[in-house]
Formats: sequence, structure tokens, C-alpha cells
Amino acid sequence: MDAPAFDAFYAESFPRLVGQIYAMCGDLVEAQDCVQEAFVRAWCRRNQLADLHSPEAWIRTVAWRLAVSRWRRTRRSRLPADRSRLPAPPPVPNPDRVALIAALAQIPARQRRVIVLHHICDMAVKDVATEVGAPVGTVKAWLSRGRALLTSLLDESEPQDELNPKQEEIGHA
Repeated sequence: MDAPAFDAFYAESFPRLVGQIYAMCGDLVEAQDCVQEAFVRAWCRRNQLADLHSPEAWIRTVAWRLAVSRWRRTRRSRLPADRSRLPAPPPVPNPDRVALIAALAQIPARQRRVIVLHHICDMAVKDVATEVGAPVGTVKAWLSRGRALLTSLLDESEPQDELNPKQEEIGHA
């Protein structure tokens, strides 16, 4: 089928096919989209369509299948998610980890970086020095100062479990 013949076929068949698919699916816009998509696919096969007994039936079948596929996709998207495929809920944060992260956020960036590289990434001091571009002695000083700062920050954030003297007396009575 050459281009002018296909254009004539399209002009004659499109309104009829839209009406038929609309009657089948109940949505005019969806019917128009599906018939249009079917004609796009038919254009790629226009030479084969000429050999068919009823090219219009082929387009109607393709348009109907497109409408059904869209309906199924829409229906699936409205269903609740399959709970077996949902990721596990994240673990509850450990209070010690939360305190450590909060304390790390309060120390200088250079010290925080070398502490994380050395203690969390388990890198040797020499490797940390190479990565941050500082001498080994400087990295050791940053580690020492950073650990001291972390210790003081973590000591401040820990709740004190010491009983006051009056509670101690009540507990022994």
C-alpha cells in the first residue's frame, strides 16, 4: 500500500474504528489514542496490510489489544502494593549511633573526615594521609584532637545514672 492509498484508508477508517473501540472500552480519548497507535503500527507494515483480506480488522484488533493493555496497566497501578515485595522497614536507629553522628557533626570537617576514614573505613593512618593530602603527623594530630573532642561531646550527651544522696538513702531504708 503506497502512502496516498494509506492516507485514504486512514481518512475513511479512522472515525469508524474510533467509534467501534469507544463502544468496546467506553472512553473516547482512550479509543482515539489506541486507534491512532494502531495506525502508526500499521504504517510500518503498510506493504503487508495490502495483502491482508481486511486491513481494518487488523487495525481494530491491534487497537483493542492496546486498550486492554492500558486498562490492565491502569488497574494494576491502582492495586495496593504486594506486601511481599516491599522492602523491609529500616531498622530503628541505635541511640549510641545517633549520639555519635550528632557528635561527629559538631567537630571540624578535617577532623571528622580523618576519624571516619581511620575508624569507620578502617584505613591506616598512612593511607588516610595520602587520601586527604596531608602529612602523617598532621593526620595523627587531627585524629587525636578529633577523638578528644568526640569524647567530651559524647560524655556530655550521655544521661547521668548517678543517684542523688536522698534517693540513695530512700533506697536503703
